[in-house]
Amino acid sequence: MKRIILLLFLFSFVAAFSQSILKGKITSKDNMPLEGVNIYFDGTTISTISDVNGNFTIKYEPNANNILAISFMGYQTEYLTSLDASKPLNIALTVSKNELKEVVISTNELFTREQKLKLFREYFLGKTNNAKSSVIKNESDLRFKYDKEKLVFTASSDKPLIIMNESLGYKIDFELVVFEVAFNKLSINSKDVIKNFYGGVSRFEDINNSVAVLERREKTYQGSQIQFFRNFAKKDWGIKKFLLLNDDNSIDALKRFKIIEEDDFVKVEVLPQPKAEIQNENLKDIVASYNIAFNRTEESKITFQTDSFYIYKYGNNSNIESILFSGKISEKKVGDMLPLNYGIK
Repeated sequence: MKRIILLLFLFSFVAAFSQSILKGKITSKDNMPLEGVNIYFDGTTISTISDVNGNFTIKYEPNANNILAISFMGYQTEYLTSLDASKPLNIALTVSKNELKEVVISTNELFTREQKLKLFREYFLGKTNNAKSSVIKNESDLRFKYDKEKLVFTASSDKPLIIMNESLGYKIDFELVVFEVAFNKLSINSKDVIKNFYGGVSRFEDINNSVAVLERREKTYQGSQIQFFRNFAKKDWGIKKFLLLNDDNSIDALKRFKIIEEDDFVKVEVLPQPKAEIQNENLKDIVASYNIAFNRTEESKITFQTDSFYIYKYGNNSNIESILFSGKISEKKVGDMLPLNYGIK
């Protein structure tokens, strides 16, 4: 089963406050203000930079429960959760350690860099039309490693990947935290992949808001993970939306999940699925596994390895590492990523 995780970090609980503006100041460890620091909420278009005195203000959605990232060249990126908008943030950044990465040149490499780049693009950007229009501007910063014993291919980068998505009109800065592709034999071909996994934090910038681009964004949103979890939280299921299925038989989702609405999030309890319905799976690790269909045509599968999780305002959720997708939804990778705050006013 291919694992698709757009975000690596788990979301922790954030208390709600009436303020909608978060204020703070960025300094170095010796208390010197830092100008031009990037401050953004992970996976969104909500961002700002610090002024000459290191001060900043940024729109804050307490019930969205996502990560605040503080990034500045030459300093270690900071990631903050559990924010309290009633108090100003004072953040002192630490200078990055300039460690030289060892470059190993091997004369018996089985695969070329171009083959590795092709694999990375396929499992990071995807293969959809949106993905094909996406370009990583700094591919030279990528480093690859292939563990021939474990049959695992990994990628890393010391610098954020700069992605220009012309189809959806976004520039994305993606700090790659982890990227792995596992094979069933010594291979670089996608037909031999048994699972893949990537994660990181991202910042979106609008670069094109033309009518055609807006239409493509909405088309991409339809049937996406964001829409799925937003509908899930609202108990909004239907033939022209998402259907929960056992094989090809429609199931009443309200009898398979308990939805508990709180002030700032929704708690979902996954009710145990009859074991007779779960086929070809490791029952020990699975609470429930269902087919899902969007608009009757786009078929996917969702597997829950957790008996409860939370859904927040943007459709982001906790326990994302324990909710696995395959099928149509999993085909949408970074090339089809929309900001978490897409469509939220």
